[in-house]
Amino acid sequence: MSVEEQDRPDGPPGDGGAAGEAGGEGAGELSIDFVGEWYEVSPDAVFTIGREGDLEIDDNPYLHRRFMEIQRIGGLWWLSNVGTMISATVADSSGGMQAWVSPGSRIPLVFGQLNVVFTAGPTTYEFSVHLRSPSFLQQSNGNDAVGDTTIGPVVFTPSQKAIIVALAEPILRRGGTGFSTVPSSANAAKRLGWPLTRFNRKLDNVCDKLDRVGVAGLRGGGGKLATNRRARLVEHAVTSHLVTPDDLPLLDQALGDED
Repeated sequence: MSVEEQDRPDGPPGDGGAAGEAGGEGAGELSIDFVGEWYEVSPDAVFTIGREGDLEIDDNPYLHRRFMEIQRIGGLWWLSNVGTMISATVADSSGGMQAWVSPGSRIPLVFGQLNVVFTAGPTTYEFSVHLRSPSFLQQSNGNDAVGDTTIGPVVFTPSQKAIIVALAEPILRRGGTGFSTVPSSANAAKRLGWPLTRFNRKLDNVCDKLDRVGVAGLRGGGGKLATNRRARLVEHAVTSHLVTPDDLPLLDQALGDED
């Protein structure tokens, strides 16, 4: 078997919990957390993720039967997108490194924790990958603080940031790995007490700002807005820590504002 599934509320294997000791070379080196269930990945087999596989995400017809694979090649762990339609956002736990893994591409797993977020149909999913001996160690720099309404060079008005929070609200309130539904534009506009036309105009502005600094997936071909831009915006905002649960009060502050 390529995976051992156990319910481990006390943390990933190797973190000192009751399930932390596993015999054999490489055993427990890489593990996955999805909705509180932990999976240990064998370095000698391909670990599959999707509607079917070693990690069965959900019986969602929009999700590929085999969407992702994890395997060890040449001394490194790799996450591959073997689907044909769905992309995934992958980020380290600090949000400082983020990648958009499109169909047919792969990314090395080199950090101690990586969060993987993707959307299939109306549902957004998240799982985390934990590596016992990462190739890169993260260090925080107290001089690199990011402001409440900035992410890199992008500055958002309070109402623009409120739009992001309204769309990300379900995943922000979830508080862990699992799945949630991204609200429709109509429901998010209603949550803010705004007309739909105003919401869509401001959403256009948010997506334009992020697209200009290289955030992928917010525009389709020919400069047109991507049809799934709301889901992609939520994936980017949550994994980059552009919005956090601390921003949820913005929803009440934005009700009926006119800026």
